[in-house]
Amino acid sequence: MNFTRDRKRVFSGVQPSGSLHIGNYLGAIKNFVDLQDDYDSVYCIVDLHAITVWQDPTDLKENILEVAAAYIASGIDPNKATVFVQSHVPAHAELAWILNCVARIGWLNRITQFKEKAGKNRENASAGLYVYPTLMAADILLYHSHLVPVGDDQKQHLELTRDIAQKFNNDFSANGGKDFFPIPEPMILPTGSRVMSLRDGQKKMSKSDPSPMTRIEMVDDNDTISKKVMKATSDPMLLPEKVDELEERPEAKNLLNIYSAFSGETIEKVVARFQGSQFYNFKKELAEVVVENMGPVRDEFLRLIADKSYIVKVLNEGRERAVQKSAPVISEAKAIMGLG
Repeated sequence: MNFTRDRKRVFSGVQPSGSLHIGNYLGAIKNFVDLQDDYDSVYCIVDLHAITVWQDPTDLKENILEVAAAYIASGIDPNKATVFVQSHVPAHAELAWILNCVARIGWLNRITQFKEKAGKNRENASAGLYVYPTLMAADILLYHSHLVPVGDDQKQHLELTRDIAQKFNNDFSANGGKDFFPIPEPMILPTGSRVMSLRDGQKKMSKSDPSPMTRIEMVDDNDTISKKVMKATSDPMLLPEKVDELEERPEAKNLLNIYSAFSGETIEKVVARFQGSQFYNFKKELAEVVVENMGPVRDEFLRLIADKSYIVKVLNEGRERAVQKSAPVISEAKAIMGLG
């Protein structure tokens, strides 16, 4: 079966598991927008990943629509990119089971993120949380994706995906599986894409943190954004003169990276501009650049979420396109394995 296409395909997704914040925007969605003109872009709302931990069904349904609204408000064009909900395409779960039978337990045991998320009470974690890296592999391989935007914390998952794809190809090479799955390459995101908590520069910004002061949410008004930035944890020293000094100052590094990501300036230029400044003066400028960039996105997001019928229409159309792209792949994968 020929899967040749004019443009390389990019796959990525966002979990609908709580209030979206600038970490989601800078770490994922903003990058999606920048890619859609040059690649065959497939952007999923990964609700099956979200349920690896318990979700309130009513909230989950609303969160799915909010992620779709955030995609569109941020500049993703549904006519250019395929935007859809993971669970609306059953082939994701079907291929995940096939890949569960290809992946090795030893590989999954090395995934550090499971240990972090499960914590000390590992025996009570869901089996889904343990095997969700194979679902992530299925998401990527189902579309014969060439590139996957990843941050440093996701490199291990993509390495596992590559291992699974290679093993499938090798295991079934005698039955047409040789080179069936392309080995996806990482598209490494800029440093500024990894946004940390406003209260702890060594902890990733999170929807699940009980304090809303740790994050700037997509729905925050301008005054709330400014308040959160001004109250963000810093340190007693002046802003550094060199980028190297940021390694020992995680809160300063985080705030300067946020400024860099929103302004489009390199971290070197940002450090040079604000070197020797008081944090108070820098934070005022940081608040302004965040408001300038997030204000229009927020306003469009609120407009879209008030028109859920439009979002549902976009997702239904996206599902049809996703099925068209994925159906030949799952069909051929099953044939190669001797299924059906």
